[in-house]
Amino acid sequence: MAMLLQPLWTFVLGHAPLLRSPFFPVLFSLCVYLSFCLPFLLLDALSTRWAWVLRYKLQPQSSVSWPSVRRCLALTLYNHLVFIFPLTVLHWYLRPVHLPEEAPPLPRLLAQVLVCLLLFDFQSFAWHLLHHRVPWLYRTFHKVHHTYTSTSALTAEYSGAWETLSLGLFAAANPLLLGCHPLTELAFFVVNIWLSVEDHCGYDLPWATHRLVPLGLYGGARHHDLHHLKSKCNFAPYIIAHAMFEPKVFDMFRIFDLCARPKAQSPANYTHYISV
Repeated sequence: MAMLLQPLWTFVLGHAPLLRSPFFPVLFSLCVYLSFCLPFLLLDALSTRWAWVLRYKLQPQSSVSWPSVRRCLALTLYNHLVFIFPLTVLHWYLRPVHLPEEAPPLPRLLAQVLVCLLLFDFQSFAWHLLHHRVPWLYRTFHKVHHTYTSTSALTAEYSGAWETLSLGLFAAANPLLLGCHPLTELAFFVVNIWLSVEDHCGYDLPWATHRLVPLGLYGGARHHDLHHLKSKCNFAPYIIAHAMFEPKVFDMFRIFDLCARPKAQSPANYTHYISV
């Protein structure tokens, strides 16, 4: 099964000097993140003109302004250059990049990416819940991320240094704990960044991940947008904590009733949840 990924890994190895560079983690993270944000920024621009785009917007009464786009971009770039880059240089110095010749078997890559996501999901849930339950932590660190009550793609990384570094540590540590192949690590980072951007995109699209994952196991954009709107529910980012922990801690089957506004004041796209 390793042969399935070998051509891809051979291509990646052709850029080994870049992979071994201390600049690569920051460049990779920024490029992937901004690439995933770009389609949703296009939707934001089109939603002011085309009703068929606006119908998928979770809070159609809100719009994304260019000043807010600039603020989000500026904070993201600042955090990456001032905080993340020095740490990646330190990591590069203490733990040089090892690039094996063989690609990982595809089943192992998929399984380890899934395990990394589940670990990150639980870690983020616990971190997130703690920062909402302890007022000092919320005021000092997490409140920045809740500047915007209506989500948009670039708000995914609109956060202070502590939050950026904490969640980045979880994401970086899990592949190391599992002994993942570098290709598996890259795949996990790509998937994790995509899910984070999609959670904050502000749209309930027909092909959204929460519509593809069965049995309501995945929260998704609706789930997280309501968290930003009300700030007292829906703390899990992805799958396992949403499905296993929130029902026990918050009575998930009625959480939308507890969080939601009265029907007359609620955005149209939340009517389904409020009537549960």
